[in-house]
Amino acid sequence: MKIECYGSTRIQEGRKLNEDAFLIGGGTIPFSALCDGAGNAEQSAKKVLRLFKQLFNKTTLGKVLTPETWAGWIKVLDSSILGVAESTFIGVSVIGRQVIGAYVGDSRAYLIKNEGQCRLITIVPSKFRLGSGKTEPVPINLTLEPQDILLLLSDGAWTPLNPYLLTKAVRSVEGEHFAEVPTVILDAAERTGRPDDMTAVALRIST
Repeated sequence: MKIECYGSTRIQEGRKLNEDAFLIGGGTIPFSALCDGAGNAEQSAKKVLRLFKQLFNKTTLGKVLTPETWAGWIKVLDSSILGVAESTFIGVSVIGRQVIGAYVGDSRAYLIKNEGQCRLITIVPSKFRLGSGKTEPVPINLTLEPQDILLLLSDGAWTPLNPYLLTKAVRSVEGEHFAEVPTVILDAAERTGRPDDMTAVALRIST
């Protein structure tokens, strides 16, 4: 099976620094992660993702598959920006058709089934962000069918779009390169302006 993953991010209108950041890794264990920082202190989102990449690259397949590993990583990430600037975190890895990960904060994941249904994956509220010292990681565990699309979105991207509009945007580029999916989502999200940084990551498996 082939794993495709692409992302795109845009800066809030009138701002010069993007407090969102995303990361895509395509090694032995593919992964992706997205952070939405609250404040510019050392650009917390980018700092979190640099550390997450280090932690992920030092682990093994068996550990990636356990929720305890992800919870441990999030505790480390929480401590890394404690008292500096807070950030959301949502990250997933893909092993075969299995998606394993975790999240804190209000960044979201949606699953668009090949048949067309779109549903929110991150349904359990996660109030506290990284850097608060109070994070309670929520696990992600789902199975992807070929051509299902998993979306990771910061609040600037998901707030203007309901599941219908997300699906409509994604379906508008069917037949085009998969890299167009994050771009078309952000195009749809900013039709009424860009009052916040916005980031979208799209992932799917294909045979």
